[in-house]
Amino acid sequence: MSATVMSFCNQKGGVGKTSTTALVSYNLSKLGYKTLVIDFDPQANITQLFLKTKTRGQSAVATINKSLMTVLQNEEPLTNAILSINENLDLIPTAVDFSLYGRFLENKESDEKSRVAYFRKLLEEQLIDNYDFIFIDVPPTLGLSNDTAFYACDQIIIVLQTQERSLVGAEYLLEYLQRVIINSFQSKVDVIGLLPVLSKRDSSVDAKILQSASEEFGEDNIFNSHITIMERVKRMDMTGITDNDKDAWDRKTQNAYKAVAEEIIERLNKGKQETDNQ
Repeated sequence: MSATVMSFCNQKGGVGKTSTTALVSYNLSKLGYKTLVIDFDPQANITQLFLKTKTRGQSAVATINKSLMTVLQNEEPLTNAILSINENLDLIPTAVDFSLYGRFLENKESDEKSRVAYFRKLLEEQLIDNYDFIFIDVPPTLGLSNDTAFYACDQIIIVLQTQERSLVGAEYLLEYLQRVIINSFQSKVDVIGLLPVLSKRDSSVDAKILQSASEEFGEDNIFNSHITIMERVKRMDMTGITDNDKDAWDRKTQNAYKAVAEEIIERLNKGKQETDNQ
């Protein structure tokens, strides 16, 4: 077993990146894939969502024992921070102290390349052989902290909310990944595709943005699976992830993200076959 390290990204906030990371990782775990989510955002949104998910059906409230920044500062193994959420689904939680991560790297490593490569090295030494998938949830910013996450990734999925600003954000992020992460630091990260997040079905604006994205990035690079903004997903921020097959809205929500999870597997397998045939 050797994990594929991935991140859902866009430089525009509010595009559904964290919810997508949570629900896709949740569905991959349901499909039997050993999955780890690492929270790289000091706002800790995905940490709070998963804590609420873990608490559902339990009498005690789930809490964090050690945060990501705690184990990094104390030079402890990353495994010391792992929190089991569900079967096949683990979390390395974060807290507001992760805002110190950039300063920590500057003090720990003497040169820029070592700082950017730092987290990838930790994953390879400690975690990559324990999982099928590792997702890093990053904030919508650029800088050293996210650079280490991008460098640690094998694949990145651009979350494309069908708004003009999101399209511009996707364009800029792709350019940044190529210029900085790949060209400057020789990362082998690849972009597996762009995942559309629709404001509503059959919207003319959504259709126009998707058409522009297909023309610019190529139709094959746009996920066939689309996510539609759903009230049930917003509710999960308060309740944790719900998965009641008898509830039509839960079932619809989970099926949408399961389709994304299955397409990720399909795209990865296709890429591996193409590489093997070269």
